[in-house]
Amino acid sequence: MGFFAFLILGLIAGAIAKLILPGKQGGGWFITLLLGVVGAFLGGWLGSLIFKTGLQDFFSIQTWLLAIGGSLIVLLVYGMLNKKRA
Repeated sequence: MGFFAFLILGLIAGAIAKLILPGKQGGGWFITLLLGVVGAFLGGWLGSLIFKTGLQDFFSIQTWLLAIGGSLIVLLVYGMLNKKRA
């Protein structure tokens, strides 16, 4: 998967993760992009450890599920850290 495809995957996965989690998460599209890209990396890494498979092709359902799952984890951690600061 190319660099721009990975950025698009991260942006969409981060946006879907924000839609899934209830509550108001701060940040605009750039924070969503960062959280999504970090989440996609995390999801791919965890997928390779747990399921022995990582991020494959852009249009693979496995890639999307791992990226969204990783984005959910990153968004939960971001929300907990953000609440402690406020």
